[in-house]
Amino acid sequence: MRRALAAVLASFSLVAAAPAAAAGRAESPLGTRLAKALRVPHVSPARSAALAIDLTTGRALFSHNESLPLAPASNEKLAVTYAVLTALGPTFRLETRVDEDGERDVTTLRGDVYLVGGGAPTLSVADLNALARAIRTAGISRIAGSVLGDESLFDARRMVEGWKASFYIDESPPLSALIVDRARYLGHVSREPALAAALLFRDALRRAGVRVLGGVDVAESPSDAVSVASVHSPTLARIVEQMDLESDNFTAELLLKQLGLLQSTRGTSTAGAQTVMRLLGADGIPLTGVRIVDGSGLSQLDRLTADALVAIVRTMWNDPQLRPVLLRALPVAGVSGTLHDRMRTPPLRGNVRAKTGTTSQASALTGLVRDRFAFAIVQNGHPLSYWWARVAQDRFAKVLATEKL
Repeated sequence: MRRALAAVLASFSLVAAAPAAAAGRAESPLGTRLAKALRVPHVSPARSAALAIDLTTGRALFSHNESLPLAPASNEKLAVTYAVLTALGPTFRLETRVDEDGERDVTTLRGDVYLVGGGAPTLSVADLNALARAIRTAGISRIAGSVLGDESLFDARRMVEGWKASFYIDESPPLSALIVDRARYLGHVSREPALAAALLFRDALRRAGVRVLGGVDVAESPSDAVSVASVHSPTLARIVEQMDLESDNFTAELLLKQLGLLQSTRGTSTAGAQTVMRLLGADGIPLTGVRIVDGSGLSQLDRLTADALVAIVRTMWNDPQLRPVLLRALPVAGVSGTLHDRMRTPPLRGNVRAKTGTTSQASALTGLVRDRFAFAIVQNGHPLSYWWARVAQDRFAKVLATEKL
């Protein structure tokens, strides 16, 4: 990739410098304050990791177990953010299209229409209305055949390895390449998202003045079908910004499957995870002990390290194309996203931008302080006192926020 060499050299220099600096850092005033900030009850130092660097120099300011693989919770989304933006670009959009298979007889289509999913997590009824109006504008007022939903771009697995059973529906709707309004249909989350999408599209066609004589089902569009209309998602930059601000598990999982298409004919979570690992490794992100299984961090099998997380943030910060996306995507302390109600007073408010992560066994915070320092804190436990974990994270960030430049 175009920045692979620079990223490799930067990451290697950071990793190589960390052990040498560690001995002196414990005795430095800043290192002492950061170490003290992390000491809280009910959070094991042996199962915690932290790293802070100066972005202007790349110098490690503090480290603790920075290479220890730990469950990252939603900090996993940073790996997906990095991979999808570098692989597809911030301006890439996901397409949903309508194919027709049949002959036209004046205003009648003697055949079927297929709503073909492109894996867009943002697809809405408003998009279906736009597609239906395009069909009517194209001169079709009657469809003699059926309305069929095509979700074949991705595999049919609705969740990911390592998820707790309760995460399905509660933490993410069913995963599908064709899903409208997060599978909400008739007031409930449908477990057949492509069928629900096809039903909603039939309704949209009727509202647009197109009569449908056949039924509704799920099927793959024939190879010789003709595309007659399409809509596009917001840019990937906008999608990942919203995903990270609100820690949206569903969006992260669909983007992971989208990345799987880079090495497979059908998007799968496994192929997507392999793609993320390949892209991170190619750009010099340290991967020892790292294991990517899903996109959201819900999988109990995921593992990340503090140095990998900091390297992701640092590499995005150093890229002029990605830095603006990173700054908009990270929640701002006391202001936006998952940090809206946290760190609400000076010197933290407005000065910390960071991705949060919380499960019953993991808590994490990775991001920037005053656009000068990059840091990552990951804490694990069975279970973990997330309240005390957040106290440590906030105190760590406060030490950095009050450090004189």
